[in-house]
Amino acid sequence: MLKDAHGLAVSTDSPEAVRGFDDSLQGYLKYRADTPQRLKRALLADPEFGLLHVLRGYFTMLAHKQDLVPAAQEALAEARRHTARATPREQAHVAALEAWADGGMDQAIAIWNGIFRDHPHDILAFRLHHFCSFWLGRAPDMAVAAEHVLPHWGEGLPAYGSVLACRAFAQEECGNYTVAEAAGRAAIALDPGDLWAAHAVAHVLEMQGRRGEGIAWVAGLERHWEGGNNLMHHLWWHRAMYHMERREFAAVLDLYDRRFRDLESPVTQAQPDLYIDVQNAASMLFRLQRHGIEVGDRWTELADKAEARIGDCLSTFTLPHWMMALAATGRWEAARRMLEGMRDFAGANHGSAASIVGRIALPVCEAVLRHGQGDHAGAVAAMRPALGGMYVLGGSHAQQDVLEQFFLDAAMKAELAEDARLLLERVAGRHPVPPERRVGYAEAARAVAH
Repeated sequence: MLKDAHGLAVSTDSPEAVRGFDDSLQGYLKYRADTPQRLKRALLADPEFGLLHVLRGYFTMLAHKQDLVPAAQEALAEARRHTARATPREQAHVAALEAWADGGMDQAIAIWNGIFRDHPHDILAFRLHHFCSFWLGRAPDMAVAAEHVLPHWGEGLPAYGSVLACRAFAQEECGNYTVAEAAGRAAIALDPGDLWAAHAVAHVLEMQGRRGEGIAWVAGLERHWEGGNNLMHHLWWHRAMYHMERREFAAVLDLYDRRFRDLESPVTQAQPDLYIDVQNAASMLFRLQRHGIEVGDRWTELADKAEARIGDCLSTFTLPHWMMALAATGRWEAARRMLEGMRDFAGANHGSAASIVGRIALPVCEAVLRHGQGDHAGAVAAMRPALGGMYVLGGSHAQQDVLEQFFLDAAMKAELAEDARLLLERVAGRHPVPPERRVGYAEAARAVAH
């Protein structure tokens, strides 16, 4: 039986298909824009290689887009047809895809966890566990997984840098910044174009308030990113965040237009409403407006896309960002329909996303709408019960910050000093840089101190 690049048995007789699988997997791990094309070439080599169809289904689900779920289910059907005699490991991947496509992200995570505990070199199971755990707010689970597989890896395996990158990000989200930075920089030493490793270190620099270093870090690695996908946009967003903290708002707008929301970019045009890009854009526009910066009509194209995605709740953390765009453009009827769609989704579906939408995303989006309509006290009242659970929406500490700033903004405008103090105390307990040194919090910190 043939084996993949990490020594795992695969059910195909085509060496070319195995090379195509390895190449497609490497494209995924390194966030390369041509990964779908790599997979198509691999399938041409052996259309009956079931694990390739699983990979196709996985890649489809990664978009967090309801309209694409039927395509993932079609890939699942093909995978089932061609894995009846496959290895138990490959069949477990089929089961994970089935669970994920059916809304059972928790079940899929459990299956991936079992796979990489039995097969520590299964980087696909490990990486998907890392991804989905992140979007459920489970940083400790990410860290435990990374520390479990790490002793089984070394530089002799092609994806070792990706394991280091995942360790770096998981430990950063757990607040272990020294371990995180060392792992991320080690991954970059192996491959300066590793976008996930660059991203992990960017987070460390953000959390520690090392803004000048952060700008230099992103700028210094850009030349290695040719062929990268939308994660490049997120790294440019991080650079804009450093400039934001330095009140260099012109630089932020320039990065918005020419980098992370460049609508002429082929990558943006390929996926104009990809969840991470929408989060980047909406969160930055909200921050800019808090500081009195005119953003022109930049909200309009986001609001157009938000209307087109009403009822699609697979990316729970994106939902408040869609609502920000609708509220910023005064599309109250669309906002009402969006809330109705969320209620329908929460009531009619099962699995992690439906529960999170009903318990957390819905009150947060109701708060965003009330804030947009000028009912700041109502926004605080709607959002207050959800504050402690917002982490389950997913997103990093740096990304969740926009929701915390939103609550603080509403509390200050409603003159609810105790709620403002509540928020400031929450962020002071989690973020190593005190609120007085953070641009989105400093004014409120001074105000409630008197």
